[in-house]
Amino acid sequence: MTARSQRRPAATLAGLLAALVLAGGCAIGGPDQDEPGRPRPEQPRASAPSGAEDDRADGTTSVAEFAKDFEVAVDKAELYWAEQFRASGRRFEPIRQVIPYQREGEVSCGGQPVPRNNAVYCSAGDFIAYDVRWSVAAFRQVGDAFLYYLLGHEYAHGVQVRLGVRYDFTIQQELQADCMAGAYLGGSVQARQLELAEGDLDEFREGLLAVGDDPDQPWFAEGAHGTAEQRTDFFFRGYESGLSACGLG
Repeated sequence: MTARSQRRPAATLAGLLAALVLAGGCAIGGPDQDEPGRPRPEQPRASAPSGAEDDRADGTTSVAEFAKDFEVAVDKAELYWAEQFRASGRRFEPIRQVIPYQREGEVSCGGQPVPRNNAVYCSAGDFIAYDVRWSVAAFRQVGDAFLYYLLGHEYAHGVQVRLGVRYDFTIQQELQADCMAGAYLGGSVQARQLELAEGDLDEFREGLLAVGDDPDQPWFAEGAHGTAEQRTDFFFRGYESGLSACGLG
């Protein structure tokens, strides 16, 4: 899978689905720091630890390459969501900042330290924070595709806040973010910002089957993301049908 950028050099996506095994995604709110009138997402959930046993890197292993690909991933998320907001007559404000960190507590959100081995969206400061060491390790093991899904899922949490989306249960928020990430990737393919290679979708489906909560995890538990089947279903609803399938209307 190949990524094209109007503003940055082209980036290659490989092993796209394997990345999802690593990125659960989470959102943190801060009641004392949220902007007035801005709804707050649910409380923090830790992303799944990297834990990738197999070396599936696509040959892009340098920190410089990681930084370039991450920059492209942010650009693509902004391009996609700016177009979606424009088409609906809304004004889009990009997420304010994307912050790398290396130690637990180096970045905080609403008084809560952001843990290691994680990536989060913080509504209090309107930023995405990611453990750079964890992300670089996953980048080397999985490939740069990890970054595109990671940004897609976390950016979706920021869009949920911008649209005033609130849910009673974490699982609802997370499955919708998976759907929105699918819509972002599918829409980017349709817009020729991303180009699929033969077999990518089959690999994507196989990879998604490996993602999901423990079978014993109650669906209503704080931090629940959904079963592998649910996450697969919601991601491909968005990928195949766009944002109309994600319950945003």
